[in-house]
Amino acid sequence: MKKRKLSPFAVVALSFFGIIVAGTLLLKLPISTQSGTPLSWVDSLFISTSAVCVTGLSTIPNIAETLSVFGKIVLALLIQIGGLGIVTIAIYVLVVLGIKIGVTERYVLKEALNQHHLGGMIRLVRSIVFTSLIIESFGFVINFIVFIQEFSFIKAIGHAAFHTISSFNNAGFDILGNSSLQNYSSNVLLNINTMVMIIIGGIGFIVIRDIIEKKSFKNLSIYSKIVLKTTLVLIITGTLIIKLFEYNNVTWLEAAFQSVTTRTAGFSTVNISMFSYTTLVVIIIFMFIGASPNSTGGGIKTTTLFIMFKSITSFLAGKPFITHKRKIEDQNKNKAFVVVTLAFAVTIFMFLIVSLIEANNTTYNMTFIEVLFESFSAFGTVGLSMGITPYLLPASKVLLSMLMFIGRLGPITIFGIMNKNWGHPEISHVNYATEKILVG
Repeated sequence: MKKRKLSPFAVVALSFFGIIVAGTLLLKLPISTQSGTPLSWVDSLFISTSAVCVTGLSTIPNIAETLSVFGKIVLALLIQIGGLGIVTIAIYVLVVLGIKIGVTERYVLKEALNQHHLGGMIRLVRSIVFTSLIIESFGFVINFIVFIQEFSFIKAIGHAAFHTISSFNNAGFDILGNSSLQNYSSNVLLNINTMVMIIIGGIGFIVIRDIIEKKSFKNLSIYSKIVLKTTLVLIITGTLIIKLFEYNNVTWLEAAFQSVTTRTAGFSTVNISMFSYTTLVVIIIFMFIGASPNSTGGGIKTTTLFIMFKSITSFLAGKPFITHKRKIEDQNKNKAFVVVTLAFAVTIFMFLIVSLIEANNTTYNMTFIEVLFESFSAFGTVGLSMGITPYLLPASKVLLSMLMFIGRLGPITIFGIMNKNWGHPEISHVNYATEKILVG
């Protein structure tokens, strides 16, 4: 009997799961906490999942005062591995060691990076790792300039390195206290540097590479143009909406920062629990949208939003779906609507289950909007919270860990594991008569 090989989707999922397990074990060690008292298994699992899935949600109220230096280093490594992708890092290590990369490994890498061709995979991996390290180095220097004014030399290095890794990988973790970056809401240099790092990490490695090689917006690929335009529109729109709805509560800098961090990173320079329900709903929508493909962020992705929006407007106008003088394939449109449908269905399902569980929580009486906000933050791997994460019951923590895992890998990857014919549908030699069904 021929042994069935694992699909690339399964390999990617198992690689992330393996790192989560390793992180859980490391964070469970007594050396990972300042007090020497081990974290609970559920908290260790949750934080490891949140780090690998670059989310930023934490069941520990104050990571800075709870985790030891060892624990913080483990957390930073998990974020870096999760942001770049374990498959990418593993292939890069093999290349550095001079080990030949076979067709199977290249195919897995192709699926992990969502590429269309096998050619140039190794060169792409080198580019991703090298570019990421260069960008993070620049971010580190700027962050160090900020933190050296407040902390000792060693602590400034630690804070700068951790914050750079967390912001570039869109994780949202910080080791500055329990109020995220609220104490630095008026620090222009830190705000701008953090936003730039989040945006660069959020547009994706393919776009970064395209920009470096083409050096001109006009010469960029259509994909890169769509990502950049959609990202810019979302940032501007988010800034205007947040400032409009919270006019007396936020400055323009805080509104811009929140707009950037809301879709992917999870940092905050304001107390979002004080926002109106209208603003929170807008933030939930932006968290659901997320970053771009092949990036360090989650969500349904900017290109999915663009394809859906253009499909709807083209249909209403009675015109074919054409963008940048190119006709988009029906397969892309179908995939976009499938992604959104699956993502929304899974998130709402988890939200309902968590709501039922938390109805029995005698420690903290959670509201509808708080649980909904937490659920969408977990799926979008954003990390923003209204402060309820530490008070969640163990079962809810496990479910939200699963939601973060699904959000990081994407619904397509998860369901692709169960469907052996995903991407390669069975070809039928029977032609059926077409039928029109009344819709709407």
